[in-house]
Amino acid sequence: MPAERRKLARLQRLERIRAIARAEAAEAAARAEETLAQLQSLAERTGALASDYALRSGPATGAELARTASFTAGLLTIRTQALADAARAESHADHRQRALAEAERRRAAVEDRAEATRRAIARAGALPALGARRASGTGLE
Repeated sequence: MPAERRKLARLQRLERIRAIARAEAAEAAARAEETLAQLQSLAERTGALASDYALRSGPATGAELARTASFTAGLLTIRTQALADAARAESHADHRQRALAEAERRRAAVEDRAEATRRAIARAGALPALGARRASGTGLE
């Protein structure tokens, strides 16, 4: 019996550790999703800004036209980089979500094992059911 109680205590400690690991994985996944959202928003805003500048009419001089074209090209470069970063961030966020799911599976498995050990200890500690008085005679009566 003491061995079962030690096993239960070990499983409970492991369960707490797995719960902490799951919480850390959830936090990392949330940060990755937040970064992804920020990068997607940046790419969208930069693209809108670049298209607004490209559609402006009436540059007065060639130098002004060159500056506007250069600025628009710079914005498009930033947008392209933000889209590439967003793609990497999406991959990272997906990886973090898979890590979160794995951490939850591990925690649930330890929880199930701990519960099974608790039930086994409870069954072992229960008094055995006493049967009726032993039958006497033969089965032919």
